Amino acid sequence: MTGIDFIQDLAIVMLVAGLVGWLCHRVGLSVIVGFLAAGMVIGPFTPPFSLVTDPGRIETLAQVGLVFLMFSIGMKLSLRKLRRLGLSLLVATFVTALIVYNLSRLGSPLLGFSGMPAVFFGAMIIVSSSAIISKVLQETGLTHEKSGQMAMGITVLEDVVAVISLALLNSVVLLGGMGEAKVGETLGLLSAFVALAGIIGLLAVPWLLRKLGESASEELQTLMVAGLMLGLALTAQKAGYSLAMGAFILGSIIAETPQRAQIDRVFEGARDMFSAVFFVSIGMQIDIKLLGQSWLLVLGASAVALVARILGGTIGMLTTGVKLGDASRVGLMITPIGEFSFIIAQLGVAAGAVTESFRAVAVGLSLVTALASPWLTRRSGPISEWIAQKQPAWFESMLGNYGKLLERLQQLQKRSVLWQLSRKRVIQISLEMLLVTGLFVFSSQMFSLVQDYLPVNGSFPRGAELIFWSGLVLVALAPLIAIWRNISALSMMVAQVSTQGHPKSAKLAPMVETGLKFAASLVLLLWLNAILPISGAARWLPAAVLLVIALGIVLLRRKLVYWHSMMEVELQEMLTQGDQKFTGTTAPWMAPHSEWKLALSDCVLPDLADCRGRTLGELALRTRFGCTVAGVERQGVMVGNPVGDMVLYPRDKVLLLGDPGQVAAVREFLQRASGAPVPSNFDEVRMESVELPPGCGLHDRTLAEVGLGKAFGLQVAGINRGGRRILNPRGEEKIFTGDGMLVLGSPDQIAAFKGSLRK
Repeated sequence: MTGIDFIQDLAIVMLVAGLVGWLCHRVGLSVIVGFLAAGMVIGPFTPPFSLVTDPGRIETLAQVGLVFLMFSIGMKLSLRKLRRLGLSLLVATFVTALIVYNLSRLGSPLLGFSGMPAVFFGAMIIVSSSAIISKVLQETGLTHEKSGQMAMGITVLEDVVAVISLALLNSVVLLGGMGEAKVGETLGLLSAFVALAGIIGLLAVPWLLRKLGESASEELQTLMVAGLMLGLALTAQKAGYSLAMGAFILGSIIAETPQRAQIDRVFEGARDMFSAVFFVSIGMQIDIKLLGQSWLLVLGASAVALVARILGGTIGMLTTGVKLGDASRVGLMITPIGEFSFIIAQLGVAAGAVTESFRAVAVGLSLVTALASPWLTRRSGPISEWIAQKQPAWFESMLGNYGKLLERLQQLQKRSVLWQLSRKRVIQISLEMLLVTGLFVFSSQMFSLVQDYLPVNGSFPRGAELIFWSGLVLVALAPLIAIWRNISALSMMVAQVSTQGHPKSAKLAPMVETGLKFAASLVLLLWLNAILPISGAARWLPAAVLLVIALGIVLLRRKLVYWHSMMEVELQEMLTQGDQKFTGTTAPWMAPHSEWKLALSDCVLPDLADCRGRTLGELALRTRFGCTVAGVERQGVMVGNPVGDMVLYPRDKVLLLGDPGQVAAVREFLQRASGAPVPSNFDEVRMESVELPPGCGLHDRTLAEVGLGKAFGLQVAGINRGGRRILNPRGEEKIFTGDGMLVLGSPDQIAAFKGSLRK
């Protein structure tokens, strides 16, 4: 039975992953390394230890794990986060990828790679592992250091580079070689798909989650998100991309919603579980014999990757004006290769572009760089200081002048009135053009999804197509009108600025504006001609489109402008919501200063932490360890400078400030979990009426004076006094002998209260 066999394989993978993960945690190794190694041991290539042998089921496990892994990676990336990271890190990431790729191409002949293998090898090492880097930075306490935050920023942006690389490589594979691959067209189509899925998702998903939050339980919300994740993954696959891209996009969309913290919490277990399944499944696809035969190649490839990534990261940061010491430290931190490299290698092997041994090289690369990363990160400070001290004076002076030049350019940009006025409109035009491009380019896939639900008439066989295309064009009308309105406004601004001060500016400005509008209209016509389907069954489409556009403009122009404005407002509100988190890629409100020898680090309280349920005042961390709690993040909300009566709960993320030794001691103390149970009678809480007997000592006293909450943990829900009921009485309400008190609490608490009345 295939279903039973799949469940058996899944059970084996999870048990092995759990055991190996625990062992790796005990010895201080990256769990990813352990998962890969465990997969190689229990896979079909290592008899008699082979516990999972069917290649089809292994591939299925890998695909399911990949979807969850990419969803969780997307959850760490959002448009708000990209905006906070800034243009400088974006440039640094692009330069790093460019340098790493070119250095890999130079080193490929030494490894025996040429042609397609060289291309795939370069693509593998331009992307670092955000999972490994974040774990190493957390373990070394460098998450909130400036260099650590820049390293996390680069590795987050490299996830975007990886998605683009997958699309390009997929195009290369389908077209049969680099010479035929249309890079510009591929990137344009990818951008259009992302814009289409992203904008629709940003409008629909938050609304859906908000409605579910009002009327559905947390379990139903989880099911809906899981269904959306798998559905968008399949949609991306049908559009010609990978499952990974759809899951990644949905994760990025969820990252923009207020429900992010809740979804992250409920998906935490499934994410970790299926991520482990993915890495174990990748290991099971590796023939240890091939890995053993390729050990020299793996070492050579690892050396090339380490050198290329350190140099690329250092030069990438230098291009943004960062000092050599900080730049080289970032380069040393972004060396590990991981999850995306396996996906890229898998794509090459599945397409026949590279040999089976290439997958073994990818795993070997990850193992070596994952083992080297903690050592390089821990020693990145002394190494970068040594590099900074050894740099020539002329080089240091050149970098200083370059940094001043960048600062002047930034000031000029801020003072440019035209740029400040036109920047948002340029972005809006670009996004709207990508949205319209996605609507028309992927129209055939959308039509195939709704074709069966459209009416079909024998006398009018094209009726379904006409209905679909008319609706699609009406949907596209709003962004098309918005594009023209933004272009008109830009033309007017450019005309006014360019003719300002000219003696005939009053006559020149309208001429310049008209010329710009005319040129823009030609560009728009060429663009629409390029993206509209005008062949086959849709050869009559341009005429129908023009007719629908004309009718739409005449009848619905005001409505379309209003709908588009509402859409823009909703998107803007969503993207400008404040993030109250402190993360590895967001500079916190308080930063450590190296000259004070302070460290800023965070730790998450485990579910069975001994300190759970205790206040910061009771723990007295500053008195006992000399360490300050700078902030506490709970359910996605950060509380800065928490007061002493704040209670700590499981899964709280605590931000610690102190010297490295103090921080390490407090982390160990807070994460200590002896497993001692904390009694909870929540399920047994009930209401019971208790009559106050004579001589009980409570006669003519107020509820505040009695203090049942403090003494017994009870709440008074009501008082029955001679048939008159007082619901939810206040603290100043007096109680008398003979009153019937409706108390709320556990059986033990109520029994203790009754016992006190009999004394």
